[in-house]
Amino acid sequence: MSEYQADIAVVGGGLGGIAAALAAAREGKRVVLTEESTWLGGQLTSQLVPPDEHPWIEATGRTRSYAELRDRIRAYYHRSYPLSPAAASEVRLNPGQGGVSALCHEPRAALAAIDEMLAPYEADRRLVVLREHEPVRVTTDGDRIASVTVRDRRSGDEHDLVASYVIDATELGDLLELGGVEHVIGAESRDDTGELHAVDGPAAPLDQQAITWCFALDYLPGEDHTIERPAGYDAWRDYKPEFWPGPLFSWTDVLPTTLEERTEAIFAAPDSPRGGVHRDRWNFRRVLSSAHYPAGRYRSDITVVNWPQVDYWRGPLLGVDETTRDRSLAEAREQALSFVYWMQTEAPTLDGTNGYRGLRLRPDVTGTPDGLAMRPYIRESRRLLAETRVLEEHVGVEARERAGLPDGAATFHDTVGVGSYRIDLHPSTGRDGHEHPRTYVDVSSYPFQIPLGALLPRRVDNLLAGGKNIGTTHITNGCYRLHPVEWNIGEAAGAAASYALDHQVAPGGSGPTSDCSRTSSVTSRRSSASASNGPSGRAPFGTDASGRRRPTHHRRRKLWQFQGHSRSARDWPRGRSSPARRSLSPAAVLAAPRVTATTEEAPQARRACPSGSPATTRTSPSSSRRRWSPSSRSRPGRTSTSRTWTTTTCRPSSLRRSLRAPRPTCSATARRPSPTS
Repeated sequence: MSEYQADIAVVGGGLGGIAAALAAAREGKRVVLTEESTWLGGQLTSQLVPPDEHPWIEATGRTRSYAELRDRIRAYYHRSYPLSPAAASEVRLNPGQGGVSALCHEPRAALAAIDEMLAPYEADRRLVVLREHEPVRVTTDGDRIASVTVRDRRSGDEHDLVASYVIDATELGDLLELGGVEHVIGAESRDDTGELHAVDGPAAPLDQQAITWCFALDYLPGEDHTIERPAGYDAWRDYKPEFWPGPLFSWTDVLPTTLEERTEAIFAAPDSPRGGVHRDRWNFRRVLSSAHYPAGRYRSDITVVNWPQVDYWRGPLLGVDETTRDRSLAEAREQALSFVYWMQTEAPTLDGTNGYRGLRLRPDVTGTPDGLAMRPYIRESRRLLAETRVLEEHVGVEARERAGLPDGAATFHDTVGVGSYRIDLHPSTGRDGHEHPRTYVDVSSYPFQIPLGALLPRRVDNLLAGGKNIGTTHITNGCYRLHPVEWNIGEAAGAAASYALDHQVAPGGSGPTSDCSRTSSVTSRRSSASASNGPSGRAPFGTDASGRRRPTHHRRRKLWQFQGHSRSARDWPRGRSSPARRSLSPAAVLAAPRVTATTEEAPQARRACPSGSPATTRTSPSSSRRRWSPSSRSRPGRTSTSRTWTTTTCRPSSLRRSLRAPRPTCSATARRPSPTS
């Protein structure tokens, strides 16, 4: 058995793992990065999911390195593809013209961008990447991880990873289980979290979000690309979920936000598969649009099928034995292939017949023999029992209203990033894991912050979460699981570990949130002995060599600068776009949280900020209110009817210098309207 020694070991090569490895390597750390599949990139590549992003992503609300990733993906098309003059002139080219994102693209483009970003650090072995390596064992020494053993899936050889810090960026939080790190699976009870949309009664660990085995298609009319009939096709064709309006294999499903019945076919018009822009399923996640190229260059678009008809909720992946898990994965694959066969042979068509036999799976796009993605799309992981647990009351619009909390998401004294997405839970496996699945939970949330405490275990000292496994709940995972947020989480983990190594401190310590009084959101503290000295003899993160706590603002400033954020970037989001890239810093969110949207005007937020405990309603004498309204100037691609949100920002008179009891800071932001599905 060989051994890899590094400063930081990153296990899991998804978006969070890549961002963590980059952040550490750019700070001169020796990093080893492992990935179980042949492709780095996780949900963006091997899981075949084009980026799900908030509407301001082009200008702000992302880290500098995530912006670089997006720029490199676009540059790949400008550099390598025969774009038409009109497409070549588009600075913000959307390669697929997909409706889900302003940057719908093929996996190959993301792979090229990722390889370019990692290449300078692989060249001098500062970064070692082990593809097709899966974690099989974790060795601990007290409250520290001593090593992680990974197995080469091709040869069966095992290797020990020995590092000062370990970042778990696996899709399912594998190191939490292997290392005996305290964690949660499934749905928490409302009695535990107090969340508005949590399950009643006891916790339901087997109630986990659906997975999806995505695939890529093009469409060639007049040709027959019908696949072999799957063995379980009849059962899937006739399957009628309890909460569905009819058979699952149909163009009729439910609208996630309202649960109303809707009908949306694969094609809305004959030109849909050849660059037409219509409201249909083909356009939703299209990753290559033939409209961007000279006429006749490409016979068809390419789209990715990640639709409700292929959500698999008939068995969980966590909390079950390996045989049960493998059976669920096999059934998810069979469901996907059965839906392909249904579309090719029985689906109602535009001309009134049945079956689009010209639909063709694209294994060259997915990198697999059958055209299905390399890995299933994982929405829900094991979740760390972290120093800070993010609850629905921190981010949910309705939950915060009912709790009498200020408009806008909660602010955290240790924020290391921001994100925005709806609380989007796909149907789940149900309390018993398969018999009674639950329907969608899809509700509004505010743009939110990522607290460092959500990345830190309550007990283990040298482990950080680097992806979907942070300290969220079944509910809040629904908005923290998307591409730019996962990247930000990983980058923060890599930056925090690097900072800890440079300053010989341990990345620990987090305090209560500003305006949520639930005890579960107030982080648990280590014992006084470990908090003062720790197993390694190093002072905790946020203290100096003598054990005195540094001011909270000092700790935040250093971490922001370490991540490459600009303290002067006070622009999340700005009222108008700029062609120059703007970096996002958590400082911008705390200093001037403000939001714009192309939607109907929302009412002004006028709620005052509590100056004392979360239960206090009086206003701090020194709190100041600012109203801010961006320019209403129209911009390319936008109508001149853009409306704005108005923001009220409250500040306490001073910032306490104790990490244990920071003075709460909160902002009130008008409610974010629900986007169209």
